Amino acid sequence: MIWVLGAGAFGTALAISLAQNGPVTLWARDADHAEHMNTSGENAQRLPGCPLPDALTVTSDLSALPAGVPCLLAVPTQKLRGLLESHANILSNRPLIACCKGIELTTGLSPTRIIEATTSDAVAAVLTGPSFAADIARGLPTALTLACADADQGKVLQSQLSTPNLRLYRTTDVIGAELGGALKNVMAIGCGAVIGAGLGESARAALMTRGFAEMQRLAQALGADPDTLAGLSGFGDLTLTCSSDQSRNYRFGQSLGRKEPFDPSITVEGAATAQAAMKMAREAGIDAPVTHAVVALSTGQLQVDQVMDMLLSRPLKEE
Repeated sequence: MIWVLGAGAFGTALAISLAQNGPVTLWARDADHAEHMNTSGENAQRLPGCPLPDALTVTSDLSALPAGVPCLLAVPTQKLRGLLESHANILSNRPLIACCKGIELTTGLSPTRIIEATTSDAVAAVLTGPSFAADIARGLPTALTLACADADQGKVLQSQLSTPNLRLYRTTDVIGAELGGALKNVMAIGCGAVIGAGLGESARAALMTRGFAEMQRLAQALGADPDTLAGLSGFGDLTLTCSSDQSRNYRFGQSLGRKEPFDPSITVEGAATAQAAMKMAREAGIDAPVTHAVVALSTGQLQVDQVMDMLLSRPLKEE
């Protein structure tokens, strides 16, 4: 048995996929939302056209969570602490797998560090990599990284969470996996802005490449294996997120480049992550010009033409 907490598009998609292996419970914060999903047989609000399998039950009652059952936490990073602190007694003493990507703005903590800070005796892990909810829900082949510092527990979770269409690769480098998933959202905003402003595919490729080098520098300074960033959780996710309109961060960047408003109800993890990452880079003494540019752009300090002038006027150097 598996529980997924968070009935957004990604949480619903994971629950649909995992139901191929056996009973899954999907927890929704709102009771009306849970009831509507059970009666309609789909998450029409967040993932329309993807029917819920018979093995999947939706509930808003977290007190029914059995002891020791693994929980996938599919809520935005900036809301993760609130969920964990509100239900710390229920969620303790079990595997907790973060399925969000980002850095907490107020503390600079990653999702697994938030889990460790708020929940006693939980095994913290993270599921990350190149994936769109609609692809997973429709049974399309997807590969992700499962990062867990406890190698033995990681093997158990890898077996429990793999499905016929969801292939998981295991690592103990939690720092690298989390930073790859967080920082690629920052780069996706920048790439979206480039395309939105009409600067072309070549400019996007250049920004992706220099952004990836920046991701590796920062990750290594913070204790990650830089090779982890070359895997699914880094380069793989970067490639997907910087090149598809399905990416919320990329679409947000496009709106910035076009100087158009963006729907405030849509979660854009990269905007908060950029600010947190900029602070971390400064403290570590790491040059992070792309992150700096995204912060300036997303907070309205600079416009796209000013950001490009800033980047293009940097001193010439070796690659």
